[in-house]
Amino acid sequence: MRRVFRVPLLAWALCLAAGCGGAAEKEARVNDDAEMWRRLNAMVDSQIEGRGVSDPATLAAMRKVPRWEFVPAGIKDRAFEDNPLAIGEGQTISQPYIVAYMTEALKLEADDKVLEVGTGSGYQAAILGVIAAEVYTIEIVPPLAEDARATLERLGYDNVHVLVGDGYRGWPEEAPFDAIIVTCAPDHVPQPLLNQLADGGRLVLPLGGRYPQMLKCYTRRGDTFEEENLEPVLFVPMTGEAQEK
Repeated sequence: MRRVFRVPLLAWALCLAAGCGGAAEKEARVNDDAEMWRRLNAMVDSQIEGRGVSDPATLAAMRKVPRWEFVPAGIKDRAFEDNPLAIGEGQTISQPYIVAYMTEALKLEADDKVLEVGTGSGYQAAILGVIAAEVYTIEIVPPLAEDARATLERLGYDNVHVLVGDGYRGWPEEAPFDAIIVTCAPDHVPQPLLNQLADGGRLVLPLGGRYPQMLKCYTRRGDTFEEENLEPVLFVPMTGEAQEK
């Protein structure tokens, strides 16, 4: 199947096209943004492709989403580091390599419908939205969900839908999903997520308590699920019903 990639229109580009601001201000914006894109491409070259991620769709998406737009203003220069960054509310944006690795593991197609549990900053959802047809993402922390929704809307990811709620039970109204990704760690696999996976679909999630955790992939084959260990990881724990159980 031929893949179709979406390229979001950045808000600053609209301003430049409209002729707002002085010439010096415009030039500074262009130069600053060009430097950010240069650093983004260098990050993908060294931290992602250089570490073995080879899926063309994943690499293209990682180059098209402006990661610096999804971190707090005071640490935008750190957006290209190979480590997670704090985004407030005790949560983090995952390191670029892990975002790419998990995306590649989903084996997405252009017409897929994807569920994400744990929106966080919205960065992973944006990556998914470049590749897949529709992305449904759930965030249990309301301020994070609202910030992510605002960022995604501002950058033009109109195929990403944000819901405030507990992702343990998924999004049954929109099921089934061709792929499900969980960006926080439960100590067991939520059965509702398995139930909402389409036949042949893949669920990728970190599993375990605080220490240790293993990134796993579950592929649905009718009423059975093939389980695969991917690599050790460390994610913030899944809260809400996952902890209650």
